[in-house]
Amino acid sequence: MHKRTVLYGVARLLQVMGLAMLPAAVIAWFDTSESTTMGMLFDPEFSGFWIAILASVLFGTVFATMFKKNSTTQTVREGFAIVTLGWAVLALFGSIPFFIYFLETGGDSSLYGIIHAFTNGVFEIMSGFTTTGSTILTDIESVPRGLLFWRSLTHWLGGMGIVTLALVIFPALGVSGYHMFKGEVPGPTTERLQPRLAQTASILWGVYALLSLAETLLLLLGGMDWFDALCHTFGTMATGGFSTKNLSIGHFQSDFIHWVVTIFMFLAGINFLLHYNVLRGNPRVLKVDREFRFYLGVIITGVVIATVILSVEGLPSVDYSRTHYRHDPVPYEDFAAHVHAEEEKVESLYGSFREAAFQVVAITTTTGFGTVDFDVWPTTIRLMLVVLMFFGGCAGSTGGGMKMIRILINIKAAWREIIKMARPRIIRPVKVGGVPIEEVRVGNIVSFFILFLGLTILSSILMTFFVPDLVTAFTSVVACIANIGPGLAGVGSVENFNWIPIPGKWILIFNMLLGRLEIFTVLVLFRASIWR
Repeated sequence: MHKRTVLYGVARLLQVMGLAMLPAAVIAWFDTSESTTMGMLFDPEFSGFWIAILASVLFGTVFATMFKKNSTTQTVREGFAIVTLGWAVLALFGSIPFFIYFLETGGDSSLYGIIHAFTNGVFEIMSGFTTTGSTILTDIESVPRGLLFWRSLTHWLGGMGIVTLALVIFPALGVSGYHMFKGEVPGPTTERLQPRLAQTASILWGVYALLSLAETLLLLLGGMDWFDALCHTFGTMATGGFSTKNLSIGHFQSDFIHWVVTIFMFLAGINFLLHYNVLRGNPRVLKVDREFRFYLGVIITGVVIATVILSVEGLPSVDYSRTHYRHDPVPYEDFAAHVHAEEEKVESLYGSFREAAFQVVAITTTTGFGTVDFDVWPTTIRLMLVVLMFFGGCAGSTGGGMKMIRILINIKAAWREIIKMARPRIIRPVKVGGVPIEEVRVGNIVSFFILFLGLTILSSILMTFFVPDLVTAFTSVVACIANIGPGLAGVGSVENFNWIPIPGKWILIFNMLLGRLEIFTVLVLFRASIWR
């Protein structure tokens, strides 16, 4: 391991993030510009930004200068180390604005208060960068705009990957980035569009920016102001789910906005290489790509099932839904009124279809936006949504989860083993789209599947020490390791993660990082031999 190379790569990432924070800092400055100069510098809404920017650029520049001569990434070790440590360091530095805001507004300057504010800041920003969307904010609309914009922007940066963004610059700076690209891009494929990796990164970011611009314009057309349109676009295209409103997309009560977000969540869950080919005039790739067809089939099936159940059964009784764990339960009358309001949303067949389509797409693509409280929906749908959390989007998309291609290959591998039990001598490679998959790759995908489930179970067991409800403990882990956002019960779509004890939050923070960097990239660094 060339440790100086790793430090150089992390330093460059810090410089990129320092520059990326400037738009949020400008918004915070504008909102506090009526204060005196000294008052503005020490205002918790703005002070965190100039401190974070100064620290990021200063440390980044110092370390980049110190280690520039040893800046050639030669092996997968350095690439994976830069990605994992880089994301961790970015979350720490990026959390400074929230840390200072929580510390100043929390009113608790004790050691516990400092640790609590720091944990909440890291949780919120790690949730942003990893496009998880889980939040500790209890009243989102009371938070200053600069902070809301920054946490939404972390979604957009983390969706395509801040390392991938930095790779547009890195080759000119002497850093070979293929292994970083391999460690960060979601899914089991890292196909290049161009011989030069910087060109591939530029193309991916170009497609990403183009789709983001299209959604922003449509949301502006639907009545959002520029601030809400940008923030919700960042959350949609990154499949993150941070909103500027307490009721998420449901706040706007607009069918147009509802369907625009639904469509772009679906698009964000597709491999961006397919988007690139479609934009170049080759839509046939969608027809022949088996992963896309599987992805489309899963979503259509989920929407149909949810629509039928909501239309036929409606919502369970108030008494039944009230048995679901809530950390801070509301009075019976208020809860009954809440359930009645949710029933009105799915009274008609169109209402059932609209809400089913939105929530199935939001959960499958791991975006996590909400228009309803799906925790009061029938148990069958709730269970289906939890299963869909594991599926995620396509490889090469901004979606989390296991990825559709891995699920598809695991199904085919399992079916092959069933056939081989009856015909032991048969030679039958696993194929996707008629193309045989190498056995090494099949083994890698099966291993990922086992690790994903194993870590989910282990983390859930640990969470039961801090969370008094099994459903909440389990779905909080699934929501974080699959980068979903909401879970069920105490962390459901109208709940938040603020009440979870500090140790539990750090378990979930680690799960967010594991899920976004797809487990192997993180776990490989726990081998002592990697660092020798």
